[in-house]
Amino acid sequence: MQSFTDAEQEQIRRAVQEAERVTKGEIVPMIVPASALYREASYRMGLILALLALALLLTIEMYWLPWGWHAGNAGWLLLAVVVSYGLGQWFGRVPMVVRLVTSRERMAHKVALRAEQAFYKHGLQHTKGRTGILILVSMLERRVHILADKGVNDHVPAGTWEGLVNGIIVGIRTGHATAAICTAIAACGVLLAQVSPAESRDNSNELPDILIQEP
Repeated sequence: MQSFTDAEQEQIRRAVQEAERVTKGEIVPMIVPASALYREASYRMGLILALLALALLLTIEMYWLPWGWHAGNAGWLLLAVVVSYGLGQWFGRVPMVVRLVTSRERMAHKVALRAEQAFYKHGLQHTKGRTGILILVSMLERRVHILADKGVNDHVPAGTWEGLVNGIIVGIRTGHATAAICTAIAACGVLLAQVSPAESRDNSNELPDILIQEP
């Protein structure tokens, strides 16, 4: 998981404060190392390496079985397959491998599900006028999901969130994650100002202006 320094977290906090200054809406940025455990990735890599080891050993059978099959050789073959499966399970926990053996559709579904859970966990559904926006960055999947409440979505043109999501992803890949998140926060502030502008008599801050980081 990419760690944000105190200065970067403060930069994001100030971006949220500035964006919310012109609106009654609430913006919550959040970052998680992964949106799911993806245990099946370990099983798949274990099976792949075990089958590759078995196929390789059987292919070169003439070199390691010069005296034919017997219990000892069968035992070594089984041991090699079991060890390969164990190595595969270990490699299946590496983020790059997880992305390789997990479908894009499954990762997208898990990130969207994590965003929905976080939305309700952190109380965005209770904002006045239902104008809360969650910006979830999930590092393992290299995906971003922006979830807005009904009071915002009903007034936002199609494709708006996709553009902000792509901007954050590009920023993460180029090493400018903090700046990209702050830019997205500012854009959300502009949208919220149109949907739910601030009122001088009542512009209370309903949610903390911080970057939420969860395991």
